[in-house]
Amino acid sequence: MKLFKTSADIILQRNEEHFLLNEDFDALINRDDLFEYLSSVSSGKATVNWNEIKILAPISKQEVWAAGVTYLRSRDARMEESKDAGGADFYSKVYNAERPELFFKALPHSVSAPGEEVFIRKDSKWNVPEPECTLFINSKGKIVAYTVGNDMSSRDIEGENPLYLPQAKLYYRSAALGPCLYIPEKEISLDTTINLSIKRGDEIVFEGSIQLNRMKRNFTELAEYLYRENIFEHGCFLMTGTGIIPPNEFTLQSGDEVSIGIENIGVLVNVVAYRM
Repeated sequence: MKLFKTSADIILQRNEEHFLLNEDFDALINRDDLFEYLSSVSSGKATVNWNEIKILAPISKQEVWAAGVTYLRSRDARMEESKDAGGADFYSKVYNAERPELFFKALPHSVSAPGEEVFIRKDSKWNVPEPECTLFINSKGKIVAYTVGNDMSSRDIEGENPLYLPQAKLYYRSAALGPCLYIPEKEISLDTTINLSIKRGDEIVFEGSIQLNRMKRNFTELAEYLYRENIFEHGCFLMTGTGIIPPNEFTLQSGDEVSIGIENIGVLVNVVAYRM
């Protein structure tokens, strides 16, 4: 099942049917029995014209956090970009450590919706998108849904010094989520594929894909560490890391179109821009 937050209302897509839900978004998605509850919805059935409504980011009062160096490819890229600054060993150590790297990413007002712009920093010369399967973990620490995430990153800033990671990762519209919350009966399959495509004008300038089974860490482990000593009253989104890294000579440009697709969830499309 898929749950869309839209300009019209909350829309539940179940099989080929659509239902309008007149409910509080935060209360709804924090139900422990979310799948069972949505499976029982029988009223509010509607015909939806997607051309007449705007799909919003599926977030309300939640924070967005992120995990780093969860794929081998990510570890290698981080080590390479930081080797001149002497920080390469940090990424190798965290990849092999018991404790994962977790960092704060965004507040709701900084998150871009499908079709909206994502920003690159004016003081950075090496910017990339990071396509990530993103968990929605409810207030009790239970993973109940999944969405597509884009963890925009300034690689040169992080590479200059690992302590600059907040500046490389945390700025206005450095994150995008959508197009929906995917609520399966069982946890998402690790054979699921993430696809990234970057279009510049009429030309595709980068494509890549990876399966979730290439992750070193599992979702339950990441969620458990995030909720240690933390309280998320409205639940929390957790981006789980990327294994798709464009080559070192690639950087995003204003006007690029970034498309991230995850099987069964959907495709998140955003255009790159500088904040005016």
